[in-house]
Amino acid sequence: MDPRLNYYGNTVAAKFAKYINSAGAVVTDSTLPAATQELVKIRASQINGCAACTDMHTKDAEHAGESSVRLNLVAVWREATVFTEAERAALELTEQGTRIADAAGGVSDDAWANAAKHYDDDQLAALVSLVALINTYNRMNLITQQPAGDYVPGQW
Repeated sequence: MDPRLNYYGNTVAAKFAKYINSAGAVVTDSTLPAATQELVKIRASQINGCAACTDMHTKDAEHAGESSVRLNLVAVWREATVFTEAERAALELTEQGTRIADAAGGVSDDAWANAAKHYDDDQLAALVSLVALINTYNRMNLITQQPAGDYVPGQW
């Protein structure tokens, strides 16, 4: 499958990608745990059906030491016993923040309160920003039909 658009071969797309990658660095450098960041990126990408992001973030997480058991259970995290309460709160916020169109009220007060029990304001800001950012990447990749499967950890 060939992508509809080469982001790095197009001036506008490359500039846009550069700026959102810079925004992503703010989240990466935050105190939100790196494992949580990867779980959030994987779950949103699964929900959105973004193969390129799912490929990238599962491989990056595995490369960083994440277990295959946890990676295989992200999609069914509610029934899995391998996630901490903080991670579960982040995954719930991710799902509700990704599925905004499915819920008239957006993210519920309960989901927000649960996340706030586990994360400080800076971590919550990073979490919200990350959910918004990965949803942006997912949409860009889906619209332009970016292929998946060939990603190598650290490639980008």
